[in-house]
Amino acid sequence: MVLVRGASVALIASGLMLSGCLAPTVGKVFHLGEGRKPAASAQQGIGVNAYLWRATLDTLSFMPLLNADPWGGVVNYDWYSDPQAPGERFKATVFILDTRLRADALNVTVTKQVRNEAGEWVAAPVAAQTETDLENAILTKARQLNLSRAG
Repeated sequence: MVLVRGASVALIASGLMLSGCLAPTVGKVFHLGEGRKPAASAQQGIGVNAYLWRATLDTLSFMPLLNADPWGGVVNYDWYSDPQAPGERFKATVFILDTRLRADALNVTVTKQVRNEAGEWVAAPVAAQTETDLENAILTKARQLNLSRAG
């Protein structure tokens, strides 16, 4: 029994050491010491277009932010109720799909709920124009941010 355990430990340890030999070193992963510079068009810090990212956060800042993934390009907003229409609420998800500032690099989905007679929230249809209007507002803000940086 002790011999089997010893052999198992030795086999696992040798497998780990061999896998360590095949794995790239930290220096190779981050190109340390190779004199490489990032491409001029590469954006540092996030995986999506920085103007679309900032414009999304600015445009929908009135909604509570649930979570945001700057590398995957997904921004989730929690339920928001307009004080002037307390019987309905909205939540939104924004998908930034590209590193370029383009109209097709953005997708906004909105979910709506209304209170029924029993006071429960139930799903309600959202006008397609609502999502389009939000996309256009984000794109307009992103273009303004881009122009302000260039000028």
